[in-house]
Amino acid sequence: MTTISQTLEQGILTLTKAGQVTARLDAQVLLSHTLHVERSALYAYPERTLTPQQEQQYLTLIERRSQGEPVAYLTGHKEFYGLDFLVDKRVLIPRPETELLVEAALKVCRQMLTEGRTPIAADIGTGSGIIPITLAVLEPRLPYLYASDISADALEVAYLNCQRHHVEDRVRLLHGNLLAPLAEPVDILIANLPYVGTDEIDELAPDVRVYEPPLALFSGPYGLDLLHRFFTELHESRKLVQDAVLLLEIGYRQHEPLTRLLYEIWPQASISFTKDYAGWDRVLQANL
Repeated sequence: MTTISQTLEQGILTLTKAGQVTARLDAQVLLSHTLHVERSALYAYPERTLTPQQEQQYLTLIERRSQGEPVAYLTGHKEFYGLDFLVDKRVLIPRPETELLVEAALKVCRQMLTEGRTPIAADIGTGSGIIPITLAVLEPRLPYLYASDISADALEVAYLNCQRHHVEDRVRLLHGNLLAPLAEPVDILIANLPYVGTDEIDELAPDVRVYEPPLALFSGPYGLDLLHRFFTELHESRKLVQDAVLLLEIGYRQHEPLTRLLYEIWPQASISFTKDYAGWDRVLQANL
C-alpha cells in the first residue's frame, strides 16, 4: 500500500507530464476528494496509507484529468461565492467572473430594499442555479426569485442546488426559452447567456471546448445572436417594470456592439460596465 505522500507525488508527476499547468493543485484536490478529507490533511498525515480501492479510484481520476476532463466534473463540486455547488456535464462550471455579476445584482437588490422597494428578480439561463441561489442565501429579504433555462437537464442540477442551500421554496425554477416562462414583470433581470462566438472556439481551453455543454457556450459567429434575440424579446414582452435594471455577463469584445444595440432599443438607458480580473468589461448594467 502506498502513502498519501507517495500517491500525491505520483499524481502530480502524471499531470505534469500531461501538460496540466495546475498539476499540483489538481492532484491535491482529487486526492482530498478521494479520501474525503480537507487538502490540509494531505500534509498533516503524509504517511497515512491508502486502501487499494482508494488508490485505484485516485489513479482513475488522475488519468481522466490528464486527458483534460475538468476537475469540477471529476469531483462533482465547485465553490462559488463561498458556497459549494453541485456540477456535472449538464451545466457549465461556475467562473470567478460570474461572482462580479452576483455582486452587481446584490448591490442593486439592496439599494432597492433600502428605498423601500422589494424587488422581483429573475435569472435567465440559470444553468446550475448559482446566481439566484447565491442571491437568495445572501439576501434573505428577497421573498422569491425566478430562474429559467431552456435545458431541463440543467434545471435538474439547479433544483439539487436549491435543496442543498435550502432555498427551494424561494428560487422558482422555470423551464423555457428566454423570457417565455416568466409569469410577471420583474424589477431586476439577470442573464449570463451564451456569449462565446464560434469564431473563438480555437481560443478556448481544451477542457472547455471538449467537455462543457456547447448549448451553454456558443451563440453565433460573434457570440451575439442570442443576446440580440433576448433584447428584442425583452423590448416587446413587457416583462420589465418601470425603472428596471438589466445585468449581463458579456464577452470581452462585446462592449461596443451591445452598447449600440441597447441605445437603439432604449435611448434613455443608463449603461455602465464592471471590469473582470483581466481588465475586460465583463458585467453590463443598464438602468432602463
